[in-house]
Amino acid sequence: MTELLSSYLPIVVFLGISLVIGLALLIAPFAVAYKAPDPEKLSAYECGFNAFDDARMKFDVRFYLVAILFIIFDLEVAFLFPWAVSFNDVGWFGFWSMMVFLGILTVGFIYEWKKGALEWQ
Repeated sequence: MTELLSSYLPIVVFLGISLVIGLALLIAPFAVAYKAPDPEKLSAYECGFNAFDDARMKFDVRFYLVAILFIIFDLEVAFLFPWAVSFNDVGWFGFWSMMVFLGILTVGFIYEWKKGALEWQ
């Protein structure tokens, strides 16, 4: 019986250490936080500009563009991981299919860059 319980000792140690680290990370901000907030720090701030009164106010379309580019390149990474894991199984057709996919994304990125869509003025 003790041999069976001793085989679970690493799991118990791991859970204990993770519990201590988790509690330390939850308690530490309250212990070391700066306790003098000012109105500027408490004000709402989103998307690179201060909060506004009217929800229908126009704002720069570049926020949408950056979000779309982030989603596109995030999906690229999501496609690259399974492809890399099964690289030996997909063969040359899978390799060249991914190269075409990456080429199309690279051309699109260069087009956006040349158009100045990533420049903030």
